[in-house]
Amino acid sequence: MEHAFPEYLCLTDLLDQDLSAYEYFQTLPPDLQTKLRREDEIRSFGELQSRVAEG
Repeated sequence: MEHAFPEYLCLTDLLDQDLSAYEYFQTLPPDLQTKLRREDEIRSFGELQSRVAEG
């Protein structure tokens, strides 16, 4: 099964390479951005959106 979103090495790589993910990330509250950066297991825009939805 093909992934809907390309996979990256880590959140930093995702944000560096995917403009949509970067722009979306920048709209998040700073405390949530910090939490997501600490996890750093996010490898796609879809995973980023899922983690944000989870809170």
